[in-house]
Amino acid sequence: MIEVQNLTKRYGPVTAIRDVSFSVAPGQIVGFLGPNGAGKSTTMRILACFMPATSGSARVAGYDVFRESMEVRRRIGYLPENVPLYTDMRVAPYLEFVAEVKGVPRGQRKARVAEVMERCLIGDVQNRLIGKLSKGYRQRVGLAQAIVSDPHVLVLDEPTIGLDPRQIAEIRTLIRSLAGEHTVILSTHILPEVSMVCSGVVIINKGAIVAQGPIDRLVEEFFPTARLEVEIAGPRPAVHDAMRAIPGVVAVAERDGAGAPGRYVVESARGRDVRGEIFQLAAQQKWMLLELRQVGMTLEEVFMRIVAGEETAADGAAGVDVPEAAEADA
Repeated sequence: MIEVQNLTKRYGPVTAIRDVSFSVAPGQIVGFLGPNGAGKSTTMRILACFMPATSGSARVAGYDVFRESMEVRRRIGYLPENVPLYTDMRVAPYLEFVAEVKGVPRGQRKARVAEVMERCLIGDVQNRLIGKLSKGYRQRVGLAQAIVSDPHVLVLDEPTIGLDPRQIAEIRTLIRSLAGEHTVILSTHILPEVSMVCSGVVIINKGAIVAQGPIDRLVEEFFPTARLEVEIAGPRPAVHDAMRAIPGVVAVAERDGAGAPGRYVVESARGRDVRGEIFQLAAQQKWMLLELRQVGMTLEEVFMRIVAGEETAADGAAGVDVPEAAEADA
C-alpha cells in the first residue's frame, strides 16, 4: 500500500533524508520513529504530496506521489503535527466542507460527518467555533478531517499530542480499530503508544532508515538474550557466582540502588528458561527467594540501543540534521 524507494530530500546543501526505503502492507499500522530532526516529518510530507522529493520514488495505494499526486490525495488522509484548521468555522460545517473537498458524495456527507464526530468524540462541540476549542479538541477535529473521506491510507504525525490520558486511550482505540480496513503510518514520540497500536516500526536517524520490521523481531535482533529479575536473601558473592554457573546464563548483574540488597538481573540465551534452576538453587542453599520474574524488552530499549549505536558511528553514515528553518521535525 505504501512503497518508498531511495527517497532523498535536500534543502540546498543540507540533506534532510537520504536513500530512504521502506514499505507498509495493506491494513498494517506502522510506527515511524526517530529523534528530533531525523527526517520523519519530511518523509511524511512527501508521502502526503505536501512537498516534492529531490530524488527517489514513492507510491501510495498504487499511485506515484509525484506524477499522480491528485490520485494519491483522493486516497489519503493526512494529520500533520500542527493541524491547519479554519479557526473561524464551527466544527460540523468545517467537516462538511472537508468532506465536500475530498469528494464525499453530497447525499453521504452529513451521515459521514456525524460518524467521524462520534468516533473522534467531538459531537459535543460540533456547533462551537474551532478557534475556541482546547488544544485536545482541535487535535481530535484534525483526526476527524483526516478520516472523513474514509481514505485507504492514513498518515498521522503525532496524533495524540495535546490530549489528556483518557483522550489518548480513546484515540489509541480508534487508531487500532482502523487496522485491516485502512493502512496507517503513525509518527509519535510516545514509544509505549507504538507498542500498543502498531504491528511494526520503521526507525529513522540522521535522515536514513536504520531499522525496520515487526517489533518482536527487532527486540530479538537487538536483545538476543532473555532477562530475569531475581531477589534472593543470601551472601551476595555466593549467590552471584552460583547463578552465573547455571548452564545457559550469560551474565548476572546486581541492581545497584534498587532499594533492596540481593537484587539481580540474570541474562540467559533466548529460549533458555532458567527459572527452575534458580528456584532449585535457592532451595538447596536455603536462601530465601523473594522474587523471580521474566522481564520483557521494551521498544524504548530497542530504540535507544539503535539510536545510541548510530550516534557513536562515524559522522556521515546517514543524512545531516536539518536546521529548524528547513525542517521543524517532531
